[in-house]
Amino acid sequence: MNWINQFDEKLITIINNVEEKITQKRKEIQEVALFNQQKVLRAFQQERVAATDLLASTGYGYDDIGREKLDKIYARSFGAESAIVRPQIVSGTHALATALFGLLKPTDELLYITGTPYDTLLEVIGVTGDGRGSLKEIGVGFDFVPLKDGKVNFEQVKEQITPKTKVVAIQRSRGYAGRASFTIEEIKEMCDFIRSFNKEVIIFADNCYGEFSETIEPTEVGVDLMAGSLIKNPGGGIAKTGGYIAGKTELVEAASYRLTTAGVGSAGGAMGSNTYDFLQGFFLSPHTVSQAIQGAIFTAALLEEFGVEANPKWHEKRTDLIQTIELGTVEAMTIFCQTVQKLSPIDSNILPIPSAMPGYEDEILMAAGSFVEGSTMEFSCDGPVRPPYRVFLQGGLTYEHVKLAVAQAVSEIYFKG
Repeated sequence: MNWINQFDEKLITIINNVEEKITQKRKEIQEVALFNQQKVLRAFQQERVAATDLLASTGYGYDDIGREKLDKIYARSFGAESAIVRPQIVSGTHALATALFGLLKPTDELLYITGTPYDTLLEVIGVTGDGRGSLKEIGVGFDFVPLKDGKVNFEQVKEQITPKTKVVAIQRSRGYAGRASFTIEEIKEMCDFIRSFNKEVIIFADNCYGEFSETIEPTEVGVDLMAGSLIKNPGGGIAKTGGYIAGKTELVEAASYRLTTAGVGSAGGAMGSNTYDFLQGFFLSPHTVSQAIQGAIFTAALLEEFGVEANPKWHEKRTDLIQTIELGTVEAMTIFCQTVQKLSPIDSNILPIPSAMPGYEDEILMAAGSFVEGSTMEFSCDGPVRPPYRVFLQGGLTYEHVKLAVAQAVSEIYFKG
């Protein structure tokens, strides 16, 4: 049976019209992928990656040539001086925390200029939770600059940067906030503004969900250090764990001391068999990110036909993998997430329900039938159960999978009651 024959005739017509409408936009995304693929390919060639570099390392992991080449490939591709890519980094939050603990000392202050940080990072900072193991526990101060109409309040930023401010932080992606994600152009504007009156402060970026969504990265426009997760964009859907930190050499090394220890830094740490997956995943990443973004464009365009508020809109510039849709009711939110789970390759028989989750204040609905647990490079859908009942869609290894799942979810909500 043709995949589309299972739907109402009216929905079939809408889907076909949407596909035609987004054709040019999809071509633009494919051009970005082509540019980034060439950049990554050149990095592999410049580092002369060989079959022997794919072999596993054990024990202390010293003199691991494959790992060293992997680090250099990330640095080259991101326009950074240096990088560390390690399986010992267990999540995006861990990558960010490792970097921040490497940069900040007691009495230093951290200032976020893009509003409140993502939920899980608040515990790292010490704003929520009991404070154990947090930056607050070691005497690091924290403040943030609220956004003004969804944009950085530059006037307020200048007022809040003080002699104690050691790190100014930028969160590229929206997280669970309603605001738009920040483009590379906007991040450059932030960096240029800060440097116009302060040359010493370290500019740090949370780059989660953003890698390869544009043709340049934050470290190419003034960011000193950035971090992200390999079960998001740069793992290409292949990496099963891990994270990276990239930027200026001395700052990357400072972060590496917190990942391992003083005297070891980036020189140690066995990769096991992960080098193979990390290299292959990074090579695939430009294409996989492109597939996910094309799926998000289809989602936004299709839901727009039903009066659903989508952000970004289908025709707007993309800077990350995240697509939000405001479904308006907890019932619609639940049906959408449950349908995405049903259309997943793994655990399709599981029924997501609102549940408490460590690091989050609200109950979370989460659909994630992925090959890698928690992977947001693979297609997933989640969100906090609170008005306006907004779901956040991430990833998608193939455009076709996203299309199948979203079309079915729309059918369940709008054509089957």
